[in-house]
Amino acid sequence: MSLLQQGSSTPDDAARGEELTSGSGHLVLATVIAVVVVSLTIAAYFIAGQEKPAATGEVIRVVAHSMHRETTGIDASGAPMPKEQFDQVLVFTHVKMHNQSKKPLFLRQVFTNLTLADGNIRSSYAAIPADYERLFMAYPELASLHGKSLTTDATIPPGQTLEGDFVSSFRMTKQEFDARKGLNYNISFRYLPDLVLTPTAAVTEQ
Repeated sequence: MSLLQQGSSTPDDAARGEELTSGSGHLVLATVIAVVVVSLTIAAYFIAGQEKPAATGEVIRVVAHSMHRETTGIDASGAPMPKEQFDQVLVFTHVKMHNQSKKPLFLRQVFTNLTLADGNIRSSYAAIPADYERLFMAYPELASLHGKSLTTDATIPPGQTLEGDFVSSFRMTKQEFDARKGLNYNISFRYLPDLVLTPTAAVTEQ
């Protein structure tokens, strides 16, 4: 290779180095921009996720009543059938719910969840108002537990509060109920996630 050829190659190599350096700079800048965009997207996601829920609520009072029952021995058609004896725990609950959104909330159903001693969960739907009232007619000794029944298909207007009483029934002994590991409630609204409420006060017995 001649000296002329060697001399002419030097500027080309330098130019290539400048192009490589320039390309690396653009790549670094693009990477930084991408990281910033991703970070802003993640931040926006978490901020949106922290938006306050549509409904809040609290459990005001829970009273448990244990009883031993015997069926009538007559089925729905009036035909005789063997009588059955069983233990039952009635859970009377007073709840309060508040609509803190700008749209009405449509209550769909309410149910009580018991976590038993073995870890299994047993759930019972709240009795509808008609059955709630019928219970006190059948057992007048429970009159002290009677309250304003919660309408399980009520509508809560924006900014308003709804409260009321309901009862759930569990076929179990008092000992099984007392050995429970947990108690909470699912308040179900149409088109929204359930509102889960846990009592903060102790369950009383009557």
